[in-house]
Amino acid sequence: MIVAQSTLAREPEVAIDRAGGQTTVRLAGPWTAPHAEKVEALTDEIATEAGTFPLTLDLGGVGRLDTLGAWTLNRTRHELSAKGQVDFANATPEQKILLDEAAYRDFQGAPKPRHSRAVDFLVDVGQSVAGAGRDMVGGVGFLGELISALLRVIVHPRRFRITAVVNQLEQIAYRGVPIIVLISFLVGCIVSQQGIFQLVKFGATPFVIDLIGILVLRELGVLLTSIMVAGRSGSAFTAEIGSMKMREEIDALRVMGLDPIEVLIVPRIMALVIGLPLLTFIASIAALVGGALTTWVYGEISPDIFLTRLRAAVSLNTFMVGIIKAPFMALVIGIIATLEGLAVAGSAESLGQHVTSSVVKAIFMVIVLDGLFAMFFAAINY
Repeated sequence: MIVAQSTLAREPEVAIDRAGGQTTVRLAGPWTAPHAEKVEALTDEIATEAGTFPLTLDLGGVGRLDTLGAWTLNRTRHELSAKGQVDFANATPEQKILLDEAAYRDFQGAPKPRHSRAVDFLVDVGQSVAGAGRDMVGGVGFLGELISALLRVIVHPRRFRITAVVNQLEQIAYRGVPIIVLISFLVGCIVSQQGIFQLVKFGATPFVIDLIGILVLRELGVLLTSIMVAGRSGSAFTAEIGSMKMREEIDALRVMGLDPIEVLIVPRIMALVIGLPLLTFIASIAALVGGALTTWVYGEISPDIFLTRLRAAVSLNTFMVGIIKAPFMALVIGIIATLEGLAVAGSAESLGQHVTSSVVKAIFMVIVLDGLFAMFFAAINY
């Protein structure tokens, strides 16, 4: 914005007049960007020569004024204000508007709010509880959508994608067998070894078989398998669906008239519900084999005695407790993993955050669910 006023001066000019105990600086000429070097020099001269206050910057002779000139004059006025009173005079209405708009201001950081550690702690707790509540409500709502999609598939069997379920079963169950068998075998060995070391002090070494059988079949088998599946398959679900969300492939499915829940979510969760009990059974067998081997080496209990004692120590309900838990844990893992995938935004950072959140939430909920089942089965004496 440039303000024009008739003047004969072709370059910026300054005349300093000291009289009557005050200083008047008369400006003339064009105070504009093409004369920036001269404008800077003159404002420096004003700041250096001004010694008597109050000081008046008389703009009566200024022919043209743009934002550079207005800002430079405002800066000079701001710097001199620390020494005394400085005012503008004889500015046209247009020049006043420009001077106000281009006013010089210090760059000040936002004031730091006061914090109380106790209040901050309560705020964090409240935010965590509110977030958990939102996640719970979202999970229940998503479960309703999932059940609705399953009912549609049952009513219209042709919409069921058996190929996708088989492919997910291969990824979840078949390809997950080696790592789950290895981990379960090692855990069975460790539990058996530590049990022998403690029970041998009381001459009760054979009771380690009862310990391993009940602990593995009721708790460890399904819990270890669920944690491994949450870390392996749950993270994969979140990453796959999140990547599709980033590339807008899910929106493309909707445009094509397909339901993303039927196409993407139902096959994965069905494969989890089918595959996790199978993996739990395999993991329990691997842990028992590891325990039997360790009791043979450290406790001198032969495999025949181990099997005989195990058959007497455990019953069908001991085995069924672990198998009954597995589908529910699979459902929780699948819902959390797919929900986090659908929540991914358009950045790689968001994808990484939701994959991490998926694994953490799934493992946490698996452990909570296992505790709830333990209380339930204890209450019904099963």
